[in-house]
Order: sequence, then C-alpha cells, then structure tokens
Amino acid sequence: MNGGIILPEFDPFLINFGGIGIRWYALAYIVGLLGGYWILRHEARHHAGGPLTIDGVDSLLNHVLLGVILGGRIGYVVFYNPAFFLANPVEIIKVWQGGMSFHGGLLGVTVAMWLFARKWRIPILAVSDRVAMVLPLGLCLGRISNFINAELYGRVTNLPWGMVFPRSDGMARHPSQLYEAGLEGLALGIVMFVGWRRGWLRATGTMTAVLLIGYGLARFVVEYVREPDVHLGLAFDLLTMGQILCLPMLAAGGWILLRRRIS
Repeated sequence: MNGGIILPEFDPFLINFGGIGIRWYALAYIVGLLGGYWILRHEARHHAGGPLTIDGVDSLLNHVLLGVILGGRIGYVVFYNPAFFLANPVEIIKVWQGGMSFHGGLLGVTVAMWLFARKWRIPILAVSDRVAMVLPLGLCLGRISNFINAELYGRVTNLPWGMVFPRSDGMARHPSQLYEAGLEGLALGIVMFVGWRRGWLRATGTMTAVLLIGYGLARFVVEYVREPDVHLGLAFDLLTMGQILCLPMLAAGGWILLRRRIS
C-alpha cells in the first residue's frame, strides 16, 4: 500500500478572529459570484442589444445569490441528511457549519433565473446560457476549498498521488476534490470560453446544455473514486447520491440539444 502524500491541516479560515472570520469556502462563493458578475457585465457592455443589460446583470446577481444559498442548503438537507435535520431542525440555518449541495444550488438558481427571466421578459435559456458560461469559475474555487478543508475526499488508492487527509483514517486516498476542480472547473471553463468565442450565445440553449452534460458527466465519473457519504452508501450497491442527481442533468442537457436540432 502506498504511504501517500501527507497533507498538513490547513486553517479553514482565511481571516480568523477567535473563531469568527472569513472561511475559504465563503471566499470561494464570494469570488465566484463577483467574478461571474464582472464577466457578465463585460459581456453586456460590449454586446449592446443582447438580452442582458448592465442593470439586468445587477438584478440577476441578487437572484442567483439567494438561489445558491437557499437551494444549496435546502438541497443538502433534503438529498443528503434529511433524518438528522428532521431531528435537529435548528441545525438547518447553521449554514456556516457547512453542508451545501451543488444539485440543490442548481435547482435554487434555476428557480431564481425563472423569476428573473419572467420579471425582465427574457427567454429563460438566454439567461441560463450566461449563467452557465461563468459557473465553472465558482465550481473550480469551491472544489479547491473542499480540498483545503480536507472534506469530500476520495476512496483509498495505491496511486502515487494518493493523499492522506487530516482527520481521516490515515489511508492514502484520491484527491477527488482536485479531480473535480480540474474537470468541472478548469476543463469545462475552457470549453465555455471557446464556445463564447465561437458565438454559442447566439444559439440559445447551447451553453446551458453543454454545462448540464459536461458537469453531469464529470461528476458522474469522479464519483467512482470519491468516498460515498457514510450514512447514504450506494444505492442498489451501484450508484452514489451524486450520480443519481446527475442523471436528470444529463437528460435535461440532452433534451435541450435535441429540441434545438428539431426546431
């Protein structure tokens, strides 16, 4: 068995004042949202006449912020640990203690985009295309934060880059957080950038479909080397909860592409 690369225990706080401060995970959310906000403002400023104006981007940020926080937390409660939160309902509001679901956040953002699109009378796919274009930035930063926090690590491995995480069982494990940062964040971000340069935003729905399929495939594959949640295990001794939740994403992305071809 490979001894593995022993990682130091990083401070979960970037700035810490006696247990109160800015955590790396919070910083990832902040930088991801502000980075996406800046990109969308740039897009709106240099492509006048598009579906989003500068004021529209400002409003969209507020909608997405609420969707991410509420959807991410509610999704975690419902998808990953409903029994615990049913017995301890006060714990639901303790967002600072962790526990956010990407798939829940995606549902929350979807509702937020629908409300925004309805208010501004914009096709929802035109809105989701632009959100999809900037989402990989937040995904990459979020997974790096998971790595720093030594959480959501992978299964035991003999590979030379296996890592021993602090507060774990001392076994060398896949750094699955970095796999996801590379695939869901960096690789998917490059695809989005290339698509933007090639004018995919003019083909309404393309960016959204690529994000859904790209993330769904990346997450589904990485889940095979990511440690399943202890209290959930594998469904039918085969699939993790993360993989199950990726299936509707893949179906939705395929449906959008098929609809575009038919129309």
